[in-house]
Amino acid sequence: MAVVGCTALALTVTGTTAQAHPSRDLARQTLPANDGWASHGAGTTGGAAADADHVYTVRTWAEFRQALADGGDAPKIIKVKGMIDAVSEGCDAFAAKGYDFQQYLADYDPAVWGHDTPVSGEQEELRDASADNQAKAITANIPSNTTIVGVGKNAGILGGSLQIKGVDNVILRNLTIEAPIDCFPQWDPTDDTKTGAWNSDYDTVVVRGSTHVWIDHNTLTDGRYPDSSLPSYFGKIYQQHDGLVDIVRGANYVTVSWNSFEDHDKTMLIGGGDSHGADDRGKLKVTLHHNRFEGIVERAPRVRYGQVDAYNNHFAVTKDQKYAYTFGIGIESRLYATHNAFSLPPGVSAAQTLKRWNDAPLTAENNYVNGRLTDLIAVHNAEIPGETLQRGAGWTPTLRTKVHPPKAIPAIVGHHAGAGRLR
Repeated sequence: MAVVGCTALALTVTGTTAQAHPSRDLARQTLPANDGWASHGAGTTGGAAADADHVYTVRTWAEFRQALADGGDAPKIIKVKGMIDAVSEGCDAFAAKGYDFQQYLADYDPAVWGHDTPVSGEQEELRDASADNQAKAITANIPSNTTIVGVGKNAGILGGSLQIKGVDNVILRNLTIEAPIDCFPQWDPTDDTKTGAWNSDYDTVVVRGSTHVWIDHNTLTDGRYPDSSLPSYFGKIYQQHDGLVDIVRGANYVTVSWNSFEDHDKTMLIGGGDSHGADDRGKLKVTLHHNRFEGIVERAPRVRYGQVDAYNNHFAVTKDQKYAYTFGIGIESRLYATHNAFSLPPGVSAAQTLKRWNDAPLTAENNYVNGRLTDLIAVHNAEIPGETLQRGAGWTPTLRTKVHPPKAIPAIVGHHAGAGRLR
C-alpha cells in the first residue's frame, strides 16, 4: 500500500512570512493564557517556533505521516490541504491471505460456537492479522512540539487514527476528522452478559500519557458511515467505530475547545479504566469549553480520576436518536460542569444527562435544559434514586476564558464551533 513503507515523498516546504502577523496565521497561533488546563505552566505552543525547514503542506496520507516523522521533536507545522484519505485503497487491501468473512460468520455463529468461550482458531487468527495490517496503515504518531492545522474550510483526515502518545505540546486545529472504520471487528460471544457483541478498535484521536494538548475548532464525526448504516450479524450491530477523543493513561493539561462532535456513540473517555489509578491519580486535568455535541449517544465525556472542567458546551440530543447519557461519573472523578446548555427532545428527561458509574462527587450548576435553569443533580437523584449523586467536586476552576450566559450558548456554539469557522 502507498501508506506503508513509503520513503520518497514530495513534501512542500512553505515559508514563514506570516510570522510578522502571527494572529492571522492559524499555524503560528498558540493557546491563549488561562484557556483551560492546557494553559497551565508553560502553556501550549505546538510548532509555532518551527523554522522554514519544518513547515509542511501535505495532501496525502503518506506525505502526512512522513512529515510527522521528519525532524523528530523539533518544532514543526503541518498544514493539511484537502481531505486526506488513510484508507483510499479500501478494506480489502488490509485482509490477510485466507481471511474470509463469510467463513468467519459460519465458524463463530452462536448456534455453532455458543457463548461460553472467546472465539479462536484459523479465521480468528487471520482476522487478527488483518486488523494488525490496518492498524499499521492508519495510525499516525504525532511528536512533541507539533501543530497540525487544516487549510481553509474543507481540510481534514478520513479514516486515520491520530495518536498523541507520551509527548508534550501538541495542537490540532481546523480539521474535519472522520472516525476510522474498523474493517475487521471481533465477535466476542461472551460480551454483553453472554449475548455477544462486535467490538471495534481504532479511536479517532488518542491522547495517552501526553501533556499540554490543545484540540480546537475541529469537526469529529462518523461522517459517511453512521452506525445506522452498519449491518447486523448474530442479532448485534456490526460495530466498526470506537472513541472520537480518548484522553487516557496519565494524560494531563488538555484543552478541548470549540469543536463539533457529531453522530457518534462512544464519544470521549477521560480515564480508560477503573484499574488505572496508578497512572491517572493527580492527572487527567482536562477543560472542555464551547464544544457542540449533537447526535451523541454517550460519553460526552465519561470521566475517571480527572479534574475535568466542562463549561459553555451545547449538548443537543436529536429526535429519535439513541441516547444513553452525557456526563459519566466514574471512579474518583471530580467533574465541574457549569454554564452548559442542553437541548432535549420530548421523551428524554434531564435526569438522563448524568450517569453514575461510581460514587464520586461533582459540581453541576447553572446549566440550562431547553432554555430553563435546571438542577441536573436534583433531577437525576429524584428520578433515578438508585444512582444518587453527591454534590461538590472539591475544587474550583481558575483557568477559564470568557464564560457566556448558558442561554446564548446554542447560538454561539452553533455559529462558531467546528472546522472551517475560525475567525
